Amino acid sequence: MENPTKVPRHVAIVMDGNGRWAKQRHRPRTFGHRAGQKAVRAIIEACLRRGIEALTLFAFSSENWQRPKDEVGALMELFLKALDREVGELHGHGVRIRFIGELAAFAPALRERMLAAMDKTTGNTKLALNIAVNYGGRWDIAQAARQVAQAAVRGEIDATRIDEAQLGSHFALADLPPLDLFIRTGGEKRVSNFLLWQLAYAELVFSDALWPDFDADHLDAAIADFAARERRYGKTSAQVSSAYSGAH
Repeated sequence: MENPTKVPRHVAIVMDGNGRWAKQRHRPRTFGHRAGQKAVRAIIEACLRRGIEALTLFAFSSENWQRPKDEVGALMELFLKALDREVGELHGHGVRIRFIGELAAFAPALRERMLAAMDKTTGNTKLALNIAVNYGGRWDIAQAARQVAQAAVRGEIDATRIDEAQLGSHFALADLPPLDLFIRTGGEKRVSNFLLWQLAYAELVFSDALWPDFDADHLDAAIADFAARERRYGKTSAQVSSAYSGAH
């Protein structure tokens, strides 16, 4: 029987390299962002074909507000158009869309589109697509801690008994399978404040491909890399091998 861990249940991607891709072609950065949207569609389709349960994409970090105003404005416009264009098709494929991050910072028109997309697709089960916007891993930890603290103040929980499981239940992706595979494109080798809590036992893959060039073959290469690794979670290789053999 094939090892069920060979296909990751939950994949997260930092989609890096749109600007450099455009610069190589002597085009504005927005040209790269538009090309990057095509890569998003291709990877969603690839995840659907491979039976991956959850895909989390880092689309706009809380630090990205520091970029030039014209680029941020263009990104917001691209988000609006993508939502109008893509949601119906994704819904038809059974994709559940969720935006994670501090959504209150976005303009009302964009926020309304996000909420409508989530509401429309909420019952879908084929693929959980999570789009991180105005998101940061530290923000995620802080908002989880705040919720637990508020529950303690209300007397609903004993503050001295707060543990990892209780805190973990308040994170943005708490209802999904644990993160298995983290991919960053564009050649950089850092996590950039993305899913800091969830990355604890994820396998990390860094690809030199710029995001607009990242396709199903690149995804398969990352999955193959993932499948070749032994995930021990603190155990020895012998313990892992014995536990796997006993499961059959």
